[in-house]
Amino acid sequence: MRPQGFRAAERLIDLANAVRAHSGLPRDVAVPLLARHGEGPQDLTEEALSDADLRDLGDAALRMADILTEGDTDRAAAALNETLAAHAAAPRLSRHDGHPWHLHVDHGDAGWADWFLASSALALAQILTEHGRATWGECAAGNCRTLYLGTGPGSPRRYCSTTCASRARVAEHRRRKQASAAPHA
Repeated sequence: MRPQGFRAAERLIDLANAVRAHSGLPRDVAVPLLARHGEGPQDLTEEALSDADLRDLGDAALRMADILTEGDTDRAAAALNETLAAHAAAPRLSRHDGHPWHLHVDHGDAGWADWFLASSALALAQILTEHGRATWGECAAGNCRTLYLGTGPGSPRRYCSTTCASRARVAEHRRRKQASAAPHA
């Protein structure tokens, strides 16, 4: 079984949604989220993850959210290339903290923000090359701004959840029904 900590694209989605939902990136939001994604308690202390680190990490998550909301695959790919060029190092295999071998592309001495930007850009680049398109986005439901990752089979995803998809279909059905019931001039 693969440890929870190395699903960088899912971590990106969770962190980007958290930063968009909360002003900044509060410690009481960031620490449990990072712990769910495999960061150890020793990496989440106030000394290891300072308030400045949290601000930088929040800014990095917002930068990645811009890529996640980019609907054009070519522009998303260009933004990922720019992010990788600015924040990534040569890939290296790493195995630590009980996790299996995996790729790291951050500089060995990278701070939280650079680590997050490099690993997130790599994860999205892998998804883009695997699927041939950007399979992520912002929910198309009118009152939802949740970011999603759509890597499953089937047609391209437009909603963050089945709940939002159902609400949008019902709203569209009602709109069509009202339009057809309206008197024609």
